[in-house]
Order: sequence, then structure tokens, then C-alpha cells
Amino acid sequence: MAVIPPTSPEFTIRPALFPTELRTTQSLFSGYAASLGIDLTFQNFDHELSTLPGLYTPPSGCLFLAFVPSVAEAVGCVALRPLPNSKSEKRICEMKRLYTLPKARGLGIGRALAERVLEEARDLGYVEVRLDTLDSMVGAKRLYESLGFREIEAYYKTPLGGTIFLGREVGRK
Repeated sequence: MAVIPPTSPEFTIRPALFPTELRTTQSLFSGYAASLGIDLTFQNFDHELSTLPGLYTPPSGCLFLAFVPSVAEAVGCVALRPLPNSKSEKRICEMKRLYTLPKARGLGIGRALAERVLEEARDLGYVEVRLDTLDSMVGAKRLYESLGFREIEAYYKTPLGGTIFLGREVGRK
């Protein structure tokens, strides 16, 4: 696998175009799932993949792709969807599927994708962003903590041990 040199020109992040980039997005989501090494059936992942963009559709969701000029296809993704919240009146959303291809890591694309989706959450009127990650994903946990995420109570039931739930407020524009 060719590695993108750290001296590559700037990358760009933009909303995914559907249906044009459906296969690209599905491929990135599948790469994300494979990188975890766990079965995502409990999250209804196959249905999510087959119905993209699904809940990641504006005006309450979004899906961004990252591109570098030297690669024809997208090298990263992140998505945002609304979370139903029965205990609170505040608008809460969930960041999902933050992923960068191995050949594009180390360029700051993951951080830029996460920052972009946090901006979008605020622009869409959400006051809190939540996510889940695995205890074994040390780099991801470090990134999320550097972006202001803090550990919160579980907001759904999961069969996976080592799941960590994080949240942060995004404020209003």
C-alpha cells in the first residue's frame, strides 16, 4: 500500500455527494468497520450501509469526505446524525464513522474531519455531540479528549465490553 507523504498538499473536506459518492462512502464505512475487528450487527450496520445516506441527511445530519489531490477517491469520512432524547429537551446528535485510510494517516485529516462535524453540529442547532469508542482505540480517545470530549454515561446498551461513551457541548451560534 502506498503511503501519502506528509508533505502532500492540503486536503479538502466537503459534504458527500449522493448518489455519486455512494460506493466511495460505503467503502470507507466498510473499512472503518473492518478496522475495528468486531461485529457491528448490534448497530444494524448492514442496514446503515445499504440505506446511505440515511440519518446522515440534512437538515438534521451530515456526512463529510476528505480528499487529497494525489488520490482519486476519498481518504476519510465522518458522519453526524440526530439522537432521540427522551430525558432532555436539548438537541443532541451523535458523531459516527470517523475514519481515515491508513495511507492518509498522520496528515491531520481525522482531526480536521472531527472539527468540521463539530462546526456543523453547532450550525444545525445541536447543543451536544456524543459518540462511542472502544477502550482499545487509544489514538481516537486522545483525539476526542483533545477536542473537549469527556466521559459520560452510556446512552445506549451495547454488548461490547470496553465501550466508552463521550460527549461535549458545542454551544449555539
